[in-house]
Amino acid sequence: MKIAGIVLAGGQSRRMGGGDKCLRLLAGRPILAHIVERARPQVAALALNANGDPTRFAGYELPVVADSIADFAGPLAGVLAGLDWAAASMPSATHVASFAGDAPFLPRDLVARLAAAVEGGHDLAAAASAGRAHPVFGLWPLARRDDLRRAMTEEGIRKVDQWTARYRLALVDFPATPVDPFFNANAPEDLAEAERLARR
Repeated sequence: MKIAGIVLAGGQSRRMGGGDKCLRLLAGRPILAHIVERARPQVAALALNANGDPTRFAGYELPVVADSIADFAGPLAGVLAGLDWAAASMPSATHVASFAGDAPFLPRDLVARLAAAVEGGHDLAAAASAGRAHPVFGLWPLARRDDLRRAMTEEGIRKVDQWTARYRLALVDFPATPVDPFFNANAPEDLAEAERLARR
């Protein structure tokens, strides 16, 4: 299994007041820096899914890939962009792991555990913690790339769980203590909580 990675930061960050959530500072560094530090060692290559001017991410030395589905179609559009990027730039890739662009505490063994679940006989794998699924943290086979494109362009599917329901999905549970690794800084009050958690 050869795995590429995509950080999903293509949303409009409405609850954070607009702009790039991933560039907000946490413990003195952008949230994206925390994510890249944890995600990059887990994959063979890492890219960033973001829309608009890519030069604002120049300091990260990551390929920046925009959604191919118009109108901010959500995380699935970012997953599809990641699959397309991997197919074009890393022909040996079999899967793409996706990471949310607002979750700075993601597990350092995330990809290894998702891959083990897929190798155990599932089509897809996603993370879970504290009784909740986190489908944006997933492992997606390149073999399903055209299926996903059809689902989005011809059927109008936008919700991740609506698409994953078609396949054998493994939910891989991670401990939520002392910090839930999938805590996401979605709004200003979340950022304050993330600062508290980062000090732990």
